[in-house]
Amino acid sequence: MTNTAIIGAGVMGETLLSGLLRAGADPASLLVGEKREARARELEEKYGVTVVSNVEAAKGADTVALIVKPQDMGAVLEELADHLAPGQLVVSLAAGITTAFIESHLADGVSVVRVMPNTPALVDEGMFAISPGSHCDQAQLDVAEQLLSSTGKVLQIPEKHQDAVTAISGSGPAYIFYVVESMVESGVHLGLPRATATELVIQTLFGSAKMLRETGTHPTVLREQVTSPAGTTAAAIRELEVHKVRAAFLSAMEAARDRSQELAAGS
Repeated sequence: MTNTAIIGAGVMGETLLSGLLRAGADPASLLVGEKREARARELEEKYGVTVVSNVEAAKGADTVALIVKPQDMGAVLEELADHLAPGQLVVSLAAGITTAFIESHLADGVSVVRVMPNTPALVDEGMFAISPGSHCDQAQLDVAEQLLSSTGKVLQIPEKHQDAVTAISGSGPAYIFYVVESMVESGVHLGLPRATATELVIQTLFGSAKMLRETGTHPTVLREQVTSPAGTTAAAIRELEVHKVRAAFLSAMEAARDRSQELAAGS
């Protein structure tokens, strides 16, 4: 058997594929399931992998990564159900789709791992939260972790926390980009050229994230180090508090969590 099949060659599917190859995976150990002929040829030429039908990919792999849209998961599972057997591992990267839903469509004993990824995997800085289904043991969970670690950090969590993870790290990049967009627009409003404002904001974001990761210092402490009494930062933070930005983030993440729960209920 081939080691891994990737079903769904969209952005995240290609991200995982390219990450595995950069990490040293043999192209011969990978199969890609893709129905679009032009896309299949593109992937074969670009990565040297074999692109086949979803069924052929699933039948020929130990681990099957399902990287499809949540609304397409039911149809894909129906297509693959008769071709997946106990002993194979299914890794799902579809938001809001529970392991119970996937298991209900497959033969009893097929192991399932649920994953919440995020888009920084495109630059090998992804955050993946993984949860085992009812038939998945630690060894199989470790296989899933190894598969995903080629493009980022992996954290094992109970599945009951997946909706909260979706709200924080799954949707999180959009919040960060929203803040960056707002800061750049503010810089332009204050008279800076857009390119200058953009460079200032991006480097500030990158440097701040690196400080958080490398120092291990609590963000409150780092914020207070920048906030001199009666200074410019203190004036800015006061305005953020007046406009209830902290409360807005809480409300936003609760909304994302609730939507994730709705997707799971409707799956």
